[in-house]
Amino acid sequence: MAFRLDKLTIKAQEAVDRAQDVAADHGNPQITALHLLAGLLNEREGIVKPIFDKIGANIPQLDQIVQSEISRLPSASGGAPPQLSQELSSVLEAAAREADAMKD
Repeated sequence: MAFRLDKLTIKAQEAVDRAQDVAADHGNPQITALHLLAGLLNEREGIVKPIFDKIGANIPQLDQIVQSEISRLPSASGGAPPQLSQELSSVLEAAAREADAMKD
């Protein structure tokens, strides 16, 4: 069963939209967790950057690593827009289970 994106919060849907944009910009046919991380690192407002700052992450270095790994993913030109990979669907499903467990 495919993950239902309409079950996500507006901010989470925006993050997935950014991930799709990143995948499309790189010609990747699937949206992966790397694309989602890249989208989250590039958001202007939100909680991701403050969390990474709090734990002392080197955001520019992390972004460079993520971009390097994305460039290694398979690419194709033309065709349908990128679709969620099984991996990202699993990540989103796990996040939904956590949110349910936390009654969020």
